[in-house]
Amino acid sequence: MRLSILLFSLLFIFSCKEKTESIHPEYQSITESIYATGLIKSKDQYQVFSTVSGILDKIFVQEGSHVKVGDPLFQISNKTQELNKENAELAANYADITNNLGKINEANEFVELAKNKLKTDSSMYQRQKTLWESNIGTKVELEQKELTYLNAKTSYFSAKEKLTELKRTLNFNSKQSKKNLAINTKVSDDFIIRSKVDGIVFNIQKSIGEIIGTQFPIATVGNSEKYFMEMQVDENDIFKIHENLKVYVTFDSYKNQVFEAKVSKINPYMNEKSKSFLIEAEFTKSPPNLFPNLTFEANIVIQEKSKALLIPRTYVFEDSFVIKANDEKVRVKTGLNDFQKIEILSGLSSTDEIKKPLK
Repeated sequence: MRLSILLFSLLFIFSCKEKTESIHPEYQSITESIYATGLIKSKDQYQVFSTVSGILDKIFVQEGSHVKVGDPLFQISNKTQELNKENAELAANYADITNNLGKINEANEFVELAKNKLKTDSSMYQRQKTLWESNIGTKVELEQKELTYLNAKTSYFSAKEKLTELKRTLNFNSKQSKKNLAINTKVSDDFIIRSKVDGIVFNIQKSIGEIIGTQFPIATVGNSEKYFMEMQVDENDIFKIHENLKVYVTFDSYKNQVFEAKVSKINPYMNEKSKSFLIEAEFTKSPPNLFPNLTFEANIVIQEKSKALLIPRTYVFEDSFVIKANDEKVRVKTGLNDFQKIEILSGLSSTDEIKKPLK
C-alpha cells in the first residue's frame, strides 16, 4: 500500500514538473543590450595638483564652495622662492635702462668731445699741410699735426664704439633681468593654486601646515550642475557600441527607478589590464540629485523589437537546438537575446510546444 502511494506521488510530481517545463513560444518585445558598470563624473571634474612643493599656507575655499575660473584655491609657502623673486626685482630695477641713463649720457659726452677734438685737429693738420706745400714750416711740425689728427680720429671712433657697446650691454642686462623677474613671478604664481573651471569644490584632502608635493592631489573640483557616466565595456562588445545608443541606468541610491541616457563618447584606447574600453554617456532623463563617484549599473541597448517570437534561453542547447514536446530535436535560427529570453527567427512557431532539455 505504501509503495503504491509513493509511486503515485512520484508520478504526480513528475507529471507536474513536465507540465510546468513545457511551453509555447510567445510574441513579446525584446531588447538586446550590453551590461556595464561605472561611476558618475562631474563635467570638467579634475583633481587639483600643485606644480611646486612647499607648505600649505592658506586655504581660500571650503568643501561645497562655488568657484570661477582663476579663483584662488590654495596658497603654498616657500620662503626661498619669495627671496628669489625679491632678488630678481632688485636686479631688474638696477639693470633698467631708465636707471642707467647717466652712463649713456656720459658716454655721449665723450663722443662729442672726441668729435670736437677730431674736428679741431683735422683743421690744424690741413692748415699745416697747406703751409708745408708753400714751403712754410718744418716737416716735423707737419708730422706732429698728422699724428695728433690720427690719434683724435682713433679716439673718436673708439668713443663711438664704446657708446654702442654700452647701450648693447645695458639693453641686454635690462632684458635679461626682466626675463628673470618674469620667470620668478611665474614660479611665485605657481604657489597660488587657482581653479581651472567654473564649478564647485567637491572635497579638500589637505590641511594647513601639511607638506604639499607634486605627486598627490589636494582637492577635487568640477561642475555640480552637469554630470555624465563613465563605464567600462569589454573588448568583445566594443564593436557593437556607437554614439547615441540608448542606455538604461539604475542606482542603489534610487531603488526601483530606471533613468535614461545615451552614449556620447567612445574612448578608442583599450585598457590592457582590464581588456575594456572607456565609454561615456550623457543623461536624457537624470535623477534629481547626483554626486561624483556614485556607482551605477547600465544596459546599453544594441537592438530593440516590439514583436518577436521568444522562448527562454534555457530551452536552447548546443546554440541552435530545441526539443519539442514529442521529443523531436529541432534546429532553430536565433536572433536577439537578453539575459532571460532569445528570439526565434525560424524553426518554430507560436503553436509549437517545446520542453526544457535535461541537463
